[in-house]
Order: sequence, then structure tokens, then C-alpha cells
Amino acid sequence: MPAHRPAPHPEWVQMYRQGLTTTKIAATAGAAQNTVRYHVAIAAAAEPSIRDDHRNATRTPRVTRITPAGLQNLHDTIALYRAECRLPSSSSPSARERALAIWLVRRRQDHDQGTLSRTYSDALQEIPGWEQRTRKDNDEARWDQRLKDLTAYMAAGNDWPRHKRTDTEKERVLGMWLHIQRMKYRRHELDQDKEEQLNTLLPSWRDGRTRGRPPGSTNVQSG
Repeated sequence: MPAHRPAPHPEWVQMYRQGLTTTKIAATAGAAQNTVRYHVAIAAAAEPSIRDDHRNATRTPRVTRITPAGLQNLHDTIALYRAECRLPSSSSPSARERALAIWLVRRRQDHDQGTLSRTYSDALQEIPGWEQRTRKDNDEARWDQRLKDLTAYMAAGNDWPRHKRTDTEKERVLGMWLHIQRMKYRRHELDQDKEEQLNTLLPSWRDGRTRGRPPGSTNVQSG
């Protein structure tokens, strides 16, 4: 380890957050355990929640509890699929079907977290793709990823991406996404939460390129 490594070491702190012990971190980094503990202690003094994150990460998640009502929901969901080749809809006029749709959303969450019981998991395999998110969920996940990609793109010193006459496919994708966000903002159609995220991470996102600055020039609005 370098003699004057700044503390706290961000990679060690992140590993600790994710549940690794200081012993494992030290072995992985080739450092003394006391040194790793020192870095973690400094980070925890500034941000006490690091300790809670570590404890929560090391806990074994509880498997979904199987209940008579849950088994009935499972039976009815599979019966609906067999009869109509579809999943329950949250917009159905039937209160029972709406309840099944909510139950299935929760089972998807259990699946994502690795806590879905084997009983539910095995039975639901009869329905191909049951664990996949709805189109709305996919759209939200894609929006979040585009924001992360654009933030990283700008942090690397790039100018605001264009959606026409681009140098790379990456720039075109990010430029088109940003163009759409600006259009929605001007039409007052952009969700307030999304606008706040853009304002926080990319304060100058509405302005775009500085007028007269040639394509490919260094981004002076690091955003």
C-alpha cells in the first residue's frame, strides 16, 4: 500500500458497505487489517450509516412466507394464465384480478431480492416471463440508466451530446434522450421528480451547447 494513501480509501469503504469484513478486505487489497479498520473508522465517523449498511448487507434475507391466501393467489394466477394466456391486470374491472396483479408485483420484488420461496418460484415457472417487469417499469429503469450514462459522459469532459450529425452512436443515443427531455420540459410534460434529478446532476441541461462552440470542444459546463 502507498505510504501516503488518502483516508478513507473509497474502494475499501464500498466493500465494507457491501458486507465484506475488514479481514477479507485486507486480504483482497494486500493491506494490514488494522489499516483497513482505520480507514473504515474514519469513514464511519463522517457517515455513521456505513455501519448499518454493512450489517444489513450481511444479513440473510428472509424467504417469502407461504400463507393460505398466498397459495390461493398462486392458484388463481396460474388458472387465469391457463384459461386466457395472460397475467392479471392492475387495471381490470375485477377487484379480485387487481388483487392478483398486486400480489404478482410483490412476488417479482421477492424474485429480484432473492427471497422468493421455492414453492412460489417452482409453480410460477409455468408462466414464461412472469418475473419480467411491465413496460412502464422497463421505461423507468431505462430513463434512470440514460441519466447515469449522460452524467458520466459529461463528467468525462464531453460537450452536451447532439442528436444529429453525431460522432458516435453513444452520443446519438444520449443526445436524442436529452433532446426528448428538453422537449417535454418546454411542453410542461416532464415529471417533476425527473426534472429535479436533472437539475441536481446536470444543472445546465436545459441550455445545451454554448453558442459558437465547435463540436468536439471541451465541455466548459461540467454540469
